[in-house]
Amino acid sequence: MEYVATCLFGLESLLGAEIDALGYKRTETMDGRVSFIGDESAIARCNIGLRFAERLYIKVGEFEALTFDDLFEGTRALEWEKWIGKSDEFPVKGHSIKSVLFSIPDCQKIIKKAVVSRLSKKYGISWFEEKGVKYQIDFFIFKNRATLMIDTSGVPLHKRGYRPKSVEAPIRETLACALAKIARPREDVLFWDPFCGSGTIAIEATMMMLNIAPGLNRAFIAQTFPQFSSDIWTRAREEARANIITDSAFEAYASDINPECVNIATESAKHAGVYKNMKIFTQDALTIKTGGRRGTIVCNPPYGERLMTIREAEALYRKMGEHFKTLDSWQIYVITNHEQFSRFYGRRPDKVRKLSNGNIPCYFYQFFKKHD
Repeated sequence: MEYVATCLFGLESLLGAEIDALGYKRTETMDGRVSFIGDESAIARCNIGLRFAERLYIKVGEFEALTFDDLFEGTRALEWEKWIGKSDEFPVKGHSIKSVLFSIPDCQKIIKKAVVSRLSKKYGISWFEEKGVKYQIDFFIFKNRATLMIDTSGVPLHKRGYRPKSVEAPIRETLACALAKIARPREDVLFWDPFCGSGTIAIEATMMMLNIAPGLNRAFIAQTFPQFSSDIWTRAREEARANIITDSAFEAYASDINPECVNIATESAKHAGVYKNMKIFTQDALTIKTGGRRGTIVCNPPYGERLMTIREAEALYRKMGEHFKTLDSWQIYVITNHEQFSRFYGRRPDKVRKLSNGNIPCYFYQFFKKHD
């Protein structure tokens, strides 16, 4: 069976490495998605265990589509009856990029009509009540090649379920996990997010270090699919629980100048099951001291859009650069959408990685070496 896992731009290599680690064979990697071959158990193991994926799809088929007739006939030729029953629900949504067929509403209508045509012939009925199991059909047309898929995740995978409440402008969990991964967290190095907001970066780092599967405590739409035994979900959860590390010395700090953020982060950490490996407290980021420890700072300071003005954010970046000079050889990682961050920070980064925070193009500035 072929699957497609989608991700935020810039996370493809991290997602691909996860898929490799689970023992599945990648077939294609492109911007925002990785395709791979897996058995039936992959639907449970990947939904529960992938940290960097946004959704997991079953690929039903793909074909060239230069005209609406191509789209209709290509869709109708696929074996939808393997998935969709007489009474099941099958809405259609999708995207089209760099293709002749660019009208999303028109593509939706054509695909829906083609699926109905196929199922009508197979079941001998002309009307579908669509009150049963929901099979969300998702299409992706890229350079005139259409891929038709069925969503197995339901609620997006970045919604782990541990955030009872979010602060304004929260970072997506999958991106937060990627920032932590890129920063290479280690047991003997303090991990600190001094602009923690709802605590997501530090929580994701701790979950990763304790090997707590991100989807362990949530449900997925594919659990309602009769094609899959409930045993694959039971086994996947048992496997995930057995792999949790209970004796890690890893420690993460999450601090914020706003006490309300600290309260939210504390609740989130408790729900995520990582509170014992974290310290969450109120503190101004510009008063951090090393305390003689080795450390790594990973943070998502205000961009000057929803929080602060751009001028205020730039002033903050200057102060960050001035104060973080005092942190000896600590490594510093900062994500922001400001292209000139390093100029205000007062130091050239050792590496910059382009990422996407939702729909906002961002830069992940990485400072490894000691300040001059």
